[in-house]
Amino acid sequence: MTGAGYAVLVLLALLLLGAGVLLGRRTARPLRTSDIGTPVEHATFETLHTASLAAPPLRAGLTEESARRSARRLRSLLGTDALCLTDRERVLVWDGEGEHHGRHVMDQVQGLLASGRDTAFHSDCDDLDCPLRWAVAVPLTVDNRVLGTLIAYAPRESAVLARAAGEVARWVCVQLELAELDRSRTQLIEAEIRVLRAQISPHFIFNSLAAIASFVRTDPERARELLLEFADFTRYSFRSHGDFTTLADELHSIDQYLALVRARFGERLAVTLQIAPEVLPVALPFLCLQPLVENAVKHGLEGTVPAPRDPGAVPAGETPTRITISAFDAGSEAEVVIEDNGTGMDPERLRHILRGEGGHSTGIGLLNVDERLRQVYGDDYGLVIETGIGAGMKITVRLPKYRAGVHGS
Repeated sequence: MTGAGYAVLVLLALLLLGAGVLLGRRTARPLRTSDIGTPVEHATFETLHTASLAAPPLRAGLTEESARRSARRLRSLLGTDALCLTDRERVLVWDGEGEHHGRHVMDQVQGLLASGRDTAFHSDCDDLDCPLRWAVAVPLTVDNRVLGTLIAYAPRESAVLARAAGEVARWVCVQLELAELDRSRTQLIEAEIRVLRAQISPHFIFNSLAAIASFVRTDPERARELLLEFADFTRYSFRSHGDFTTLADELHSIDQYLALVRARFGERLAVTLQIAPEVLPVALPFLCLQPLVENAVKHGLEGTVPAPRDPGAVPAGETPTRITISAFDAGSEAEVVIEDNGTGMDPERLRHILRGEGGHSTGIGLLNVDERLRQVYGDDYGLVIETGIGAGMKITVRLPKYRAGVHGS
């Protein structure tokens, strides 16, 4: 069964339990004329509403803060006198009466943490006024790992509470599993960014510094400007915060990259930018467009080397490499097009690359960007590439102007 299907079953079980508890409460009093709907409908709504309020904190994982923010809602779902959440080492939160019981909780759940099985126990409280005489503890498990426990307290033994605690604990586990998936997704994105950074060729860095050095004596001011461009480009590419950026920042970094390339190849590279100002604030995955421009430069200048005496000159009979970068407003989306007149690629080879069959060093930038776009926006937002041998390449990227969780930093 998939995680989504399991989550649905757990939620249905919660609804049935919650509806039974709340229906019992509501039938104990007559309906008011202001009541809308049946008692069952009210009970269902209240259970769903309480569960929806408890879920967001748990999506941050099992921490003291998430436990504190969700405990009151979880206790409301169970209708119990007190509720405790622990990790494997300590009590994270106590909600309700009898907080003094928290001093002995970890000793009482050691067996559960080791075995992963539900357990019930008598509180053995010396306080005659304390209503908490019995408790049921359920493990909170993710990927067969016991992360902690959920413990519900009551005045007496209750099979209904034991079953309800099990269902609520399973629902909590689903939220914690989703938190793990979120973390895994973040780690995957960070790993992919590290791969892209590793693709910033040492040859490019060496050649950029060599080009800067060539201007130190002949044009010191230009050497200074290029050195600043190089510093800003590397600072942006290796920044340590944020999975997303803005189109404005990404294009600015691309402009710095192209300035360094032009310093080496001069008139052999002609770049045209056509950018609609209204799309500049649009957010997109970090280092998403830059690899596409690097790909265009690589294929456009493939096989050419700068002349040692005049790096800016275009040899007779050679057509300059032309790269056009356009960004348009397309209603609810921004559309970015990167086009070059380079060597192009066999479409069948391109299909292999986008399926991950191109080898460890072939087209990794294209594959990486295509996969990240699909992960963030869905399969409808992968790269659209038009190419042919000797026909150059045209890459189109569509970016939603707004997508939940995607914010430029």
